[in-house]
Amino acid sequence: MTNRRETLVVLAAGAMLGACAAPPAPNAASPARPPLPAGLQPGRQMMLRIDGMPLSRMWVWLPADYLQAERPWPLVVFLHGSGERGTELDAVLRNGPPMHAAKGDQAPYPFVLVSPQLQDDREWEPDELHALLDALKTRFYVDPQRCLGTGLSLGGHGVWNWATRHPNDLAGIAPVCGHGDPARVAAMRKVPVRAYHGDRDDVVPLADQQACVDALRAAGGTVEFTIYPGVNHGSWIPAYQDPGLVPWLLAQKRAG
Repeated sequence: MTNRRETLVVLAAGAMLGACAAPPAPNAASPARPPLPAGLQPGRQMMLRIDGMPLSRMWVWLPADYLQAERPWPLVVFLHGSGERGTELDAVLRNGPPMHAAKGDQAPYPFVLVSPQLQDDREWEPDELHALLDALKTRFYVDPQRCLGTGLSLGGHGVWNWATRHPNDLAGIAPVCGHGDPARVAAMRKVPVRAYHGDRDDVVPLADQQACVDALRAAGGTVEFTIYPGVNHGSWIPAYQDPGLVPWLLAQKRAG
């Protein structure tokens, strides 16, 4: 008997449902509420700079009731693709969750969304992402057991590598048209994965992410893998409109 849960889907219209589930009630382990970083406003996506870090510039989306919530929020870190690297932070708004938050064309996200930017010609480094996560947990009222990563293309590669190198950082990852190192993914077998890919992708072949999915399943990991038929490298368009993605993100919680 196998634990394969692959899904071959036909593209359909629909938006990602951002308010269909709520974070759990607070508990005794809830972190203290830090002051809101200067210049940020709940209900809006705004720029934040954290000096002294390689990943210093980012977009931050805070739910409108961020300050009123009695429980800490989930945190989702989005990693962009290679085409959004550079010094123009607006480039990060071209795709994925930061685009939807900026355009306001989705239901409000019930989590803190942080979208950092890479400089030109750089790749996502797991140790830098680990350091960024530590900095974010001290600046925002977020649940350290409910930090998640998602990303597309180069960013999908980034979240696979992040979870492999620092498996205790993340409660789950949602890589889109990305891949990791199949020989090393056993280290993240306790990190649930919801992955997406197009079967016609000629930039990051489906086989590259399939190899990681298969290796993780063989190591006892939990993976949901959606393959879009006839879709090339732009699988992030349907992936970030998947009505099941946000509920899945909200359902993940790291043990311990």
